[in-house]
Order: sequence, then C-alpha cells, then structure tokens
Amino acid sequence: MIALVLALGSSLAYGAADFLGGLGARKAHVLRTVMVAAPASLVVELALWPLLGATFTPASLGWGAASGVASAAAFLLLYRTLAIGPMNVLSPVTALVSAMLPVAVGLVQGEHLGAAGLAGLPLALAAVVLVSAGPGARSARPARKALLLAVGAGAAIALQLVFLHQAPADSGVAPLIAGRAVASALTLSAAALLHRRLGDEKPAYALSATAGALDSIANLLFLLAARGGDLAVVAVIVALYPAGTVLLARRVLGERLQRSQLAGLGVAAVAVGLLAVA
Repeated sequence: MIALVLALGSSLAYGAADFLGGLGARKAHVLRTVMVAAPASLVVELALWPLLGATFTPASLGWGAASGVASAAAFLLLYRTLAIGPMNVLSPVTALVSAMLPVAVGLVQGEHLGAAGLAGLPLALAAVVLVSAGPGARSARPARKALLLAVGAGAAIALQLVFLHQAPADSGVAPLIAGRAVASALTLSAAALLHRRLGDEKPAYALSATAGALDSIANLLFLLAARGGDLAVVAVIVALYPAGTVLLARRVLGERLQRSQLAGLGVAAVAVGLLAVA
C-alpha cells in the first residue's frame, strides 16, 4: 500500500512537471527550457542527500549515469513533443510506451501478479488513453515527426525508470544525484554547442525550474515505490501521469474535461483499487 501511494504521488508530480515544462517550451526553444530544468532538478537531489543519504558505489553510479542519459533525452523529446502537439494524441502515446517497457521488464524478472493485478494493468493502460485524449483526438492526425518524438520520449522515460530500478536498494539518492549530474552536463553542453540555433527568446525560468524540481521529486517517489513494490505495478500507476496534466489544464487554463476523460479518471480509480490488492 505504501508503494502504491508513493507511485500515485510520483504520477501526480510527473504530470505537473510535464504541464509546466510544456508551457515553458512554448515560450522559448525546448533546449533553453531543459537547460534550466535539469540543473534545478540536480539542486533538489543534492538537497535531499543529507536527509535520505547516498552510497556511491560503481553500481549506483553506473545505473544512475545511464538513467541520466535517458533523462536528458526524455526532457528534450517530451517537451518538444508537448510543444508541437497535438497533445491529446501524442500524450497517450508517450504514456503507453513509457509504461509497457517497465511492465515487461518487471514480469521478465519474475514478478507475479494475482487475478486483481492482471485485471488492473490493462484497465490502467486504458485509463491512460482515455484521460490523455482530449477533444478531437480521434480525428487529429499528428505529423510523422511528432509521432516519432512521442514514441522516443516514452522509450526514454521507460529506460530512465528501468535503470533507476536496477540501482542497489541501499544506495539512497546516489543514483538520482548521478543521473541528474549527467543529464545537466549533457543538456548544458548541447546548449553551448547549439547556442546560435536557440533563438533570442529567454526561457521561462520559473516554469522551467519548477518543472525540473517536480520531475526530481517524481523520480524520488518512483525510486522509493519501486524499492518497496513490484516494478510492473509501480510503472503502470506512474504512467497515469497525464491525469495530473489534464487536471492542471482544467484548473489553470480553464480547459473543459471531456466525457472520455472523466470516464478515464473513473477507470483509473478502479484500476488503482485492483492493483492495491494485487
């Protein structure tokens, strides 16, 4: 149950981070957004070090660094995807891809689910699609480039989660610190090399930094949840993060929830209930 609550918290934090990051990427080049978000995320991880501890071993550093490479790719691909849209088509694609790979890894590694869990997993995936798809989702046709970006973003998110899960359970926040250090170094290096192509627009500093901080909190909650529960269950619950994005869009931007999205929230509640007793 604790792992379930942590996974839900991670999902909400990811959803809020994506909402703010997507808004930031509309105001300036996506790399300008990421070059603020990634270091802000690292600052949060460093602040957590004295509280939660960190054991820097070759395994924790290696898996953390791998997650950092995936994280940098996820930042760039996801924010670019959300910036060009249509969000109501691309967001569920990204979420589904990000869920399926960790679920597969968890099952291959020997995790076993009961009847409730086996019923809850497909319901949760269905809820992702329903919650993410807004008005016109059936008729909207994203460009091939946008669709590839969405798939790439989902794969990068999935790899980030899988790599973090492989880190030693007693390593504290060491994998997160290593990952954020690598992600920050990569994004800042890319920004320095491509600075002439980034345009003159200044990044939305507050939006970008808050998105990075929330992403860091989401990673921490996921790591704690995955250490205390099954990766397959935790990953699919985290994949419900579009619900947080949709609810924020309703609250902040005044966007109306469609019937399918309301149905998706209901299906998500049922799925979480089934997974809680799995």
